[in-house]
Amino acid sequence: MSIEYLGLSEINGPLIVLEGVRNASFDEIVEITIEGNKKKIGRIVELYEDKAVIQVFQGTEDMSLYNTHTKLLGHPMEISLSPDILGRIFNGVGQPIDGLGTIIPEIRRNINGQPLNPCTREYPRNYIKTGISAIDCLTTLIRGQKLPIFSGNGLPHDQLAAQIVKQASLGENSEGEFAIVFAAMGIKHDVADFFKRTFEESGASSHVVMFLNLANDPVVERLITPKVALTAAEYLAFDKGMHILVILTDMTSYAEAMREVSSSRGEIPSRKGYPGYLYSELAAIYERAGIVRGCPGSVTQIPILTMPNDDITHPIPDLTGYITEGQIVLDRSLYQKAIYPPINILPSLSRLMKDGIGKGYTREDHQDLANQLFSSYARAGEARALASVIGEDELSDIDKKYLRFGAALEEEFISQGLHEDRSITETLDLGWQLLKILPREELDRIDTKILDKYYPKNESADEQR
Repeated sequence: MSIEYLGLSEINGPLIVLEGVRNASFDEIVEITIEGNKKKIGRIVELYEDKAVIQVFQGTEDMSLYNTHTKLLGHPMEISLSPDILGRIFNGVGQPIDGLGTIIPEIRRNINGQPLNPCTREYPRNYIKTGISAIDCLTTLIRGQKLPIFSGNGLPHDQLAAQIVKQASLGENSEGEFAIVFAAMGIKHDVADFFKRTFEESGASSHVVMFLNLANDPVVERLITPKVALTAAEYLAFDKGMHILVILTDMTSYAEAMREVSSSRGEIPSRKGYPGYLYSELAAIYERAGIVRGCPGSVTQIPILTMPNDDITHPIPDLTGYITEGQIVLDRSLYQKAIYPPINILPSLSRLMKDGIGKGYTREDHQDLANQLFSSYARAGEARALASVIGEDELSDIDKKYLRFGAALEEEFISQGLHEDRSITETLDLGWQLLKILPREELDRIDTKILDKYYPKNESADEQR
């Protein structure tokens, strides 16, 4: 039974306070009617005796203490779900904004999800192809993994996200339907138009569900958007048996919205002014990725976050790194060299990569090749540091070859076009071509049998180039 209340006792930013509340529940949804005709929705975020603090999703600008009717609906926030959500565009709270009408629901589901029993999880296997060499070869995305992208203001993470949406697919010899849930928080109108136009022109929009919270939308909506998106992803994955890739951009906007609402509630701030429960809130989102035993589908996450001042020790990337299984780091110095995508492979890693590549998944040489590329690129960095001190002419012959290798890896392997979709075979073959810049005896991270197969003894490095 729903209960309706007249008037408010307090309005503070996106929050309102209601007194005399009975039988209310945390996270319960309320319907707010202003001056008898305008409706908004909110949710209860705090209860104290007979008082309820309510977050208003559409903002409180036109509300007063006397013109407001508040009705408690008796249930948490839910969204309508059916297979028809594929190809549709919604706002941050799951309402259609593409002009194609409402969704006729097959089911309505609580956006807060259900915590997964760790005992029912299956270990992530198989890879998801992105068509981007630096990811597919060196920080491979595994089905069921959560692998964030750490970026900075002005770096091309939006272009990278769009390219992943266009090119992502299940690995070779994999069965099952694949779709993408794309959620954007606090983005500008031109960025939203870029995503919509790019997906439509590439033909990817038919298997993409978009949730867009724009910069001029209420801040509180940003706290709901990732939960709405993940609820849609879980429905498609665990009810419909699809393999879903969820891209969340930008988690920094989500955390800053949380900080703003926390400040309005008068909570004691923690590091950098963020609330002390930032870690648990991020974990509640990231841990909704995975594979559940007995369910044919999977949910894989790529959260994108911008590091303030490129500081990887900032609370948002710092806490994200604790929860997720690796990271992909975009580097400003590579971007200034006109390298796209500017992925710095040395601090990037995928902790689950070893279990979803190799024979039966990608190719037998994948792990050894990746290890050698990492090692040789690190050595190239040492050679560059030495050259900056003594000059390149004074380097040994082998150090000069490492310099050549480092430049070639950045320009030919890491760098690729916005519309260039490389298969895993093309990526691995390109890696071997670059390793042939170096003498065979320098390739000490590769098994001899694999080295004999892909780096013939009778071919010198210069001949290969």
